[in-house]
Amino acid sequence: MAPIVSVSNLVKTYASGFQALKDVSLDIEEGEILALLGPNGAGKTTLISIICGIVNPTSGTVLVGGHDVVKDFRATRSMIGLVPQELTTDQFETVWNTVSFSRGLHGKKPNPAHIEKVLRDLSLYDKKDNMLRELSGGMKRRVLIAKALSHEPRVLFLDEPTAGVDVNLRKDMWQVVEKLRETGVTIILTTHYIEEAEEIADRVGVINGGKILLIEDKKDLMKKLGRKELRVDLQEPVSAIPETLSSYDLKIEDGGNSLIYDYNTAGERTGITTLLTALAEAGIRLKDISTRQSSLEDIFVELVGAKA
Repeated sequence: MAPIVSVSNLVKTYASGFQALKDVSLDIEEGEILALLGPNGAGKTTLISIICGIVNPTSGTVLVGGHDVVKDFRATRSMIGLVPQELTTDQFETVWNTVSFSRGLHGKKPNPAHIEKVLRDLSLYDKKDNMLRELSGGMKRRVLIAKALSHEPRVLFLDEPTAGVDVNLRKDMWQVVEKLRETGVTIILTTHYIEEAEEIADRVGVINGGKILLIEDKKDLMKKLGRKELRVDLQEPVSAIPETLSSYDLKIEDGGNSLIYDYNTAGERTGITTLLTALAEAGIRLKDISTRQSSLEDIFVELVGAKA
């Protein structure tokens, strides 16, 4: 099956000479959730804006559902829903009217039942007759999501959707995302909340400096790049690492009461057995040992730091 979104050799250079995207290529499969991670200025929003037809590329192609986003703008735009970072709403319009109007803008016939369902899913139905200026910031963000879903898109972009919103809204949003995935909607989200990507995404992409560093299945990524930390709690504190243990690159923590050893889970041997033997030979007695798996955030920081 052809990917729902296909980006090939995408370049974006602004009039100032700044190159926001540098030969970006990626395919997004129908029905998946892709989390796009990257620091500020990495190129996330530019990439989304080009796919959505808001910004024209300098070179390269983008296909959505087999249609070129530049040559066949109307067809591709009707397939896409976008929740932008900025709170851009008509302050003097009601919730119901602005969401219904957004559906009409995409050439869809009125469907009050669908609008009602979207508003109920986002806990907005009791606010349907309120003007947007009467809503809180979190409620206004819910309206943006409702507008993006009003025309029943096949692809939904969420650009930093939970920035500055409360925990309850964040949970509500991810429940809606899960329901949308069940109906076959493809979801691409950018986020600074890496724990959300770790929780909800099927694949994770990392972008920095206008380049895609990687796109991997989340589980494969964590298995391939994940590291574990062995924490050794001691019966008596140490002030320095004995020379016989220098090859293990141990770190002292907790005032000398603990030693930290990092190892790669993908390696053939972890070195833990030989380390424990070496500790015993050095006369260091153990109280307890524990391990901690590296998180997606650890991997992200390591990737961006290494390839900045």
